[in-house]
Parts: sequence; C-alpha cells; structure tokens
Amino acid sequence: MSELPRRPTEAEPLVIGLVSISDRASSGVYDDKGIPALREWLSDVLRCPWRAEERLIADERADIERTLIDLADARGCHLILTTGGTGPAPRDVTPEATLSVGEREMPGFGEEMRRISRHFVPTAILSRQTAVIRGRTLILNLPGQPKAIRETLEGLRESDGTLRVAGVFAAIPYCIDLIGGPYVETVDDVVAAFRPKSAPRPAD
Repeated sequence: MSELPRRPTEAEPLVIGLVSISDRASSGVYDDKGIPALREWLSDVLRCPWRAEERLIADERADIERTLIDLADARGCHLILTTGGTGPAPRDVTPEATLSVGEREMPGFGEEMRRISRHFVPTAILSRQTAVIRGRTLILNLPGQPKAIRETLEGLRESDGTLRVAGVFAAIPYCIDLIGGPYVETVDDVVAAFRPKSAPRPAD
C-alpha cells in the first residue's frame, strides 16, 4: 500500500532540482543558460525557504534517468525542473527518460505549456514536454530557451500587466502539497499560487 502524503509543513525547506540537458553546454562549447535562468526566476517568485540541486548533463537517456532518480530519491528534491531535449530531434530524449523514471504521468503540464507557447511560435506543437510524479517528487520538462521558460512558468500578461493566461507554476505548489512536500508560497505579483479553499494550511 502506498504511503499517504504528509500534511504540508513550513519548517521543511523546498528542494528543487535544476537539470539542464545539452550536449554542447555540458561539453563546454558554450555556457549553459537554462540553470541560471531558472535560478533567477525562482528567486523572483518564491517567498519560502528553498535551495537548489543543479546538474548540467548531456543528451544521454541513461544519464538523464540516473540524474532524475538521484535527485528524487537520494537528494530529496520535491520538484525537479529540466530544460532542453524535448523536441523531435534524434538526440532529444528528455521526455522518454522522464516517463521511464516516473510512477504517474501528469500530462496536463505538457498540454498547457504547449498551449502557452503556441501564442508565440507555431513550432510549439513540436515540443514533447511532459511531467511525472516519482514518490514525493514532481518532475517537469521545460523548454530550452530562457524566454520560453519564463513564459510557460509565469504565463501571459496584457500590456497593462493584467494576467491573460496563467502559467503552469500556479498549479505546482498545490501539487507539491498533495504529494506530501513542503508548503510553497509565491510572490503573487509574479505568480499567484492557486489552492482550493479547502486546502490545509501548514501544520504548526
């Protein structure tokens, strides 16, 4: 029988795995931009204690699987965000690796990210991003470009700043609640985390 999720607590810091997947960046051909972009964005949006576990690896399925398993099982990450390797090219194997280590697929994340990106580029339909749950860890594939990362996480705004389409990060704090992770709080002006009114607050 599966262990029931714990009630969220404020005492436990959020641990986020940041995984950039790129043959050329991992071999030093150019500087990785994915992890710095994620780290900067998370610093802007999170208002709860958190720390990152960062990995820069090549587009090798076995390496991706090994990295995701280590971050989830050994490093205790509550959330893992990958960037890169989600297109149709032969070396793009991030979705396959993600699905192979997951216990439950969360297809709504990929569907919504493609819908958001489609507002900007018609090639968004070529993306194969997905998300899974492994134990108490949510693993989410993100686009490879910093601009697209921000757009899919944060959403779309009108010229006056009014939110037009919510980004996928708005659903992540409640998902982490449901799988037994720490209580994630966000800066509402960047991303307003959504929780049902019946969602429990952290234990004292």
